[in-house]
Amino acid sequence: MNFNFPLLRPIRVLLFPFSIVYKLIITIRNWMYDKHIIQSTSFNMPVICVGNLVVGGTGKSPMVELLITMLKNNFKVAILSRGYKRKTRGYALATNLSTALDIGDEPMQFHSKFPDVAVAVGEERIVAIPQLLHDRPDTNVIILDDAFQHRSVNAGLNILLTDYNNLFTRDWYLPTGDLRDEKRSYKRAEMIVVTKCPEELSQDEKSEIINEIKPTEGQQVFFSSIRYGMPYHMVTKSTRAINNHTEVLLVTGIADPRPLKKYLQEKSKTYYQQSYNDHHIFLIDDLREIIKRFNAISHKNKIIITTEKDAVRLEKFHNELTGLPIYVLPIEPEFLFGEKQHFADLIVTFITNFNNQS
Repeated sequence: MNFNFPLLRPIRVLLFPFSIVYKLIITIRNWMYDKHIIQSTSFNMPVICVGNLVVGGTGKSPMVELLITMLKNNFKVAILSRGYKRKTRGYALATNLSTALDIGDEPMQFHSKFPDVAVAVGEERIVAIPQLLHDRPDTNVIILDDAFQHRSVNAGLNILLTDYNNLFTRDWYLPTGDLRDEKRSYKRAEMIVVTKCPEELSQDEKSEIINEIKPTEGQQVFFSSIRYGMPYHMVTKSTRAINNHTEVLLVTGIADPRPLKKYLQEKSKTYYQQSYNDHHIFLIDDLREIIKRFNAISHKNKIIITTEKDAVRLEKFHNELTGLPIYVLPIEPEFLFGEKQHFADLIVTFITNFNNQS
């Protein structure tokens, strides 16, 4: 059993009986779907689901962005997300007036980076999809963000992500572990991507992980690492490199900042961290504390680094941030073993075959 939060381990172990109850509930729920007691709905359109089996970050947002980049020049792509921690409810289509409070930080990130792609949110995806198609009738591919465990919609292609540092095979169920779905649910995916791998992952370890996952016949397993881009200023969009003469204040509220911290440890002179909970909604007091912490760093060559997901929640302080050296660090998945093209070909083949059969 693998625990990601050592300080919480005693508490989480004490909650083990609740995890047994939780496992029983999701087992019954999946059985009802498998036996068609609860129905899943299919749509006459290519629907791609990106998800995982756990709570916390496995790299879903970068994977969704990669899919958008791969497909947007040849297909009319739409993204549908739940819009976690937004202050609204129901269906909403992102517009130029939308904020992270309206649609959630991740959908806002998608909309900001890909303004020509339809981005919508809705808790009930089975209801939201027809509304999305009504608003954007030219859509011919829908990507469901974080929907693998929500079986009301039957996606034609499921991409399941699992973190190299916390493989679903080694995890346990909530609240003792991080699993929110049965381990055996991995069999419903057509593709599995092991994310956040070390760049130097060996062929032997790759084979060991594949053997541990035990993919079903025809199930494809890929491996990816994190590639960081050039930091860009939140307001001016100018870029600035991080080097061993730079001191960094890391401001972040994401589920798993460990890869980011490792990157800064390797690239910067030193870094300090101002941490918040995942999807934290920044207040003006938070901004004041960030500025105070930054000003306390005596080194002249200093910057603030935040993530793209945090940046959309800080955007409301646009005017206050103009004079601050606050930079956003973009990331994207980097497929290992030269398999990016194979991954892309499988996605396009699915869409093409679906359209030819319709």
